[in-house]
Amino acid sequence: MTNTQVTLLQIDNYGPWTVTPEPRREADLQTLQSRLYADVSQFVGARDGYVFFTRFDNMIAVTNGLDMDDHALLQESVGNRYPVTLSLGVATGTTPVQALDDATSLLQDAGSAQDSHRREILDGRAVESDHRTDDDVQIAHFDVINATGTYTDELNAFDTFIEIEQGYAALMKYMRRAHDSLSFFVGGDNVIAVCPDLDRGDYEDAIAHVEEAADVSLQVGVGRASTAQTAGMAAKHALEACRADGSRVELDW
Repeated sequence: MTNTQVTLLQIDNYGPWTVTPEPRREADLQTLQSRLYADVSQFVGARDGYVFFTRFDNMIAVTNGLDMDDHALLQESVGNRYPVTLSLGVATGTTPVQALDDATSLLQDAGSAQDSHRREILDGRAVESDHRTDDDVQIAHFDVINATGTYTDELNAFDTFIEIEQGYAALMKYMRRAHDSLSFFVGGDNVIAVCPDLDRGDYEDAIAHVEEAADVSLQVGVGRASTAQTAGMAAKHALEACRADGSRVELDW
């Protein structure tokens, strides 16, 4: 059974800030968002977690191995270096969606994302060290089979982007609805999914669905461990086995 720890990171009062005292230049906002994501990703990654940018003003992290003091230090670091602050909701669950729902409720109960009085909320709980196991996190790393030959070397860059995004959208929706999983595009033709305790058949079904719905062919490597980084590296090695032998699903356990 998995026990995923999810942190919702939300920039406080970001919408109003972007237009106060007047609208800010989009290039400056994009730069702030990307730098903030890079810094948060580096902080969490150094502690064996994963961060996904989603909408940038809201980021979702898998933070097994980070305690509440780590989260407080992240808030302090961001507050010292950026003109914006972060609120963090931390929760655990047997499925990633359950954990995210609970983390989201913590912040929503504290006030609106556009409430100027809601600042640097830190609420929730982390998985205690004596309750952690090697099966807590299951990570699936999907990629498109022969994306370079099929898309990159045949279509212009924007049409390639459309094709890859259509496959991602089909996968993201299916994994959310069928398996309470959270799937994130991470660049190129790669999608990382944070999953509950799924088996080979579940991944085969997901691949078949995307092929039928979006005409995009996927392969996937899956790993599990006590932290996202370790599970993710196992998934990467499993994906390399797919590429080497032409299989569609490889489980690293």
